[in-house]
Amino acid sequence: MKKTLILIVAILLAFFSFSQLPCSSPVYRQFDFWLGEWEAFGPKGSKAGDSRITIILDSCVVLEEWTSAGKQNGLVYAGKSFNSYNAGTKQWQQTWTDNTGNTTEYLRGEGSEGRIVFYADKVAGKNGKFFMRRLTFTKTDNDKVRQLGERSDDEGKTWTTEYDLEYRRKK
Repeated sequence: MKKTLILIVAILLAFFSFSQLPCSSPVYRQFDFWLGEWEAFGPKGSKAGDSRITIILDSCVVLEEWTSAGKQNGLVYAGKSFNSYNAGTKQWQQTWTDNTGNTTEYLRGEGSEGRIVFYADKVAGKNGKFFMRRLTFTKTDNDKVRQLGERSDDEGKTWTTEYDLEYRRKK
């Protein structure tokens, strides 16, 4: 009877340890404040676009699907970002790619409650010079998130704003 009870407990422990999703620890959930359907607005209140944020790949990736509100150079701008926590480096990472052929890889990122900051250390400019990018997401309340995109041309000493968006949750 005692051996049977030990066997049952061992089977239950094995079942519960394998049934948990691989990316379910709290650090992987730091970016969940961004999940949902959003409209994004610029500083002057004009609509910039729509964004749908979901979790994919067994809760390991936060996927953004962006579409601009209007055309830019005759094209409705669209893109996707794949956001994940890298357990090996203990950093958040984002890969952004869009329908103009551009990709930005933010290979360093810091997460905390209601805030994620990404860094791309080497972005190629149109003139061939490299610069840095910083991308900050801040939860301002349950239905608003600020996304601030910045660049530095002096290795992170100073930063200038590229864009500043307020995401408002769709009702």
